Amino acid sequence: MLIDNISLFLLIVEKGSLAAAAREAGLSPTTVSERLAALEAHYGVVLLNRTTRSISLTEEGRALFDGARTVLSEVEELDSRIRTGATTLSGLIRVSAPEDLGRRVISGAIARFQAEHPLISIDLHLSDGYVDIVGLGIDLAVRFGSISDSSLRVRHVGSRKRILCASPAYLQTHGAPETPAELKDHNCLLMRFGQNIDNSWTFVKGGVKHVVTVSGNLIANDGALVREWALEGRGIALKSEFDSADDIRDGRLVALLPDFEPPGSPLQILFPPSRAQPRRVRVFADHLTKTIRALH
Repeated sequence: MLIDNISLFLLIVEKGSLAAAAREAGLSPTTVSERLAALEAHYGVVLLNRTTRSISLTEEGRALFDGARTVLSEVEELDSRIRTGATTLSGLIRVSAPEDLGRRVISGAIARFQAEHPLISIDLHLSDGYVDIVGLGIDLAVRFGSISDSSLRVRHVGSRKRILCASPAYLQTHGAPETPAELKDHNCLLMRFGQNIDNSWTFVKGGVKHVVTVSGNLIANDGALVREWALEGRGIALKSEFDSADDIRDGRLVALLPDFEPPGSPLQILFPPSRAQPRRVRVFADHLTKTIRALH
């Protein structure tokens, strides 16, 4: 019963309310409230601050939330190994990835993994912005760029080449820049990452860096939307090779400033700062690593 109550507590936190957790679990709100009270009585502490509109974790609740997911995951894996055999993988893996990479690379990797391990379920969260992987209960996240949260465990799996590009229609109307400095005279399509706008673009030629602050009238936190804007001829974009290679090959976009190469951006798999990951997560992370490295 204790494990069941802890699982329900995690569901309450993830769903943001007792009522939402009750609907998800198929329980009455009264039952959920009673089981939360029983859990708090077991530990002798208050786990959640509750108002009529919101909940928030107490310090003790945060400690339980952070530690319980690891413990429950290990219990689930042990149960699975006993029921299905030590070599069989089963259970849910929660994955976060950027929009375009998720659609073009990660989704295919998931299909191949599930074909080999049919008892695995995947919950895929696609977002180009900041994702609280601990708060959302994400098992692993694929992310580009530098990582600001030093508590996360990081596996480096490669890097991405970035390509400056625009549509033929845009270039016919506005011309093509011949140096990075000329980008100041163009409408640049910008990405937002959390509160930060990626408007400082760096290029390298002959070992010399050229940094230019660009601007434009369109900003989004969705890389797929930035790609669509570029295809529509609405500006110049700085896109990952994963996102733009097919468009450039087929002539929908044109690569610009070939003599000035943007620095590569690191690509990592991130894990929550827990003691250990279930075997299914470790095996899936290895599968993703091989998939991504094979692209280079």
